[in-house]
Amino acid sequence: MTEMQVTPSFRLAYVPGVTPGKWARVWSERLPDVPLALVAVEAADGEPTLRAGDADAGLLRLPVDRTGLSAIPLYTETTVVVFPKDHWLAAAEEVTLGDLADDVVFHPLDDTLEWEQLPGRPAIERPATTADAIELVAAGVGVLLVPQSLARLHHRRDLTYRTMADAPQSRIALSWPEEQTTDLVEEFIGIVRGRTVNSSRGRGQTAATPAEASAGKSAPGRAGGAKGAAGKGGAARGAAGSGTGRGGAAKGSGKPAAGGRATAGGGRARGGSGSSSGGGAAAARRGRPKRRS
Repeated sequence: MTEMQVTPSFRLAYVPGVTPGKWARVWSERLPDVPLALVAVEAADGEPTLRAGDADAGLLRLPVDRTGLSAIPLYTETTVVVFPKDHWLAAAEEVTLGDLADDVVFHPLDDTLEWEQLPGRPAIERPATTADAIELVAAGVGVLLVPQSLARLHHRRDLTYRTMADAPQSRIALSWPEEQTTDLVEEFIGIVRGRTVNSSRGRGQTAATPAEASAGKSAPGRAGGAKGAAGKGGAARGAAGSGTGRGGAAKGSGKPAAGGRATAGGGRARGGSGSSSGGGAAAARRGRPKRRS
């Protein structure tokens, strides 16, 4: 994957029947600073558009010549047969190729289906485009097999369609020049594949390694523990100091002393003065004066 390139927009070509709107909306939400330009092309012009550099990627119908192009299959379309509403096929819920044996089946030059053997009876000549074939179907000359998206694209009130149970199907793929796999191409691949915005392949997203995540969590904990230990140490030193103070208070019932001798003397004073000094210290600790009898 190459470095992020500064580009005014990302150009996406798409062939008839493909609806890139849902992916375009996700793109605008995730990359509002990079406009997505949609380039409508005819089915036969998809590959030439990419090879000429007139689009960064394209939603094309397979097969795609993989020489210099990458392609990721996205989905497979249902094939339908289009016919006039008053045709006898309208009574069927699903049609097979055998049902078309007596009908003229058009095979336009831009046909997107791969046939090993054409069904039905051949037309006198092949229509140039699917749109031309639709006009002939509306005139009652024959029927047409197309991906369902094309039947919807060329919808007419006087025509209808039914699902074909055993016909070839058309597959849609995302394709792009193999040597131009930029970060923006990777972004669009992630969108069509359903990756989340927090994906590690997302632009500007960096996923923390397990070691980094562990260090980020444990280091503050250790620091906090050290601080807690320091606090406990301070409390211990405070307790030691208060003990010395009590010793000093006990010594106060004897005669004052300073420095180290005060502590030792306090020990002797506690022993000599007995309960009188000890009771005063205990009362002081309880926070109330000792009641005299």
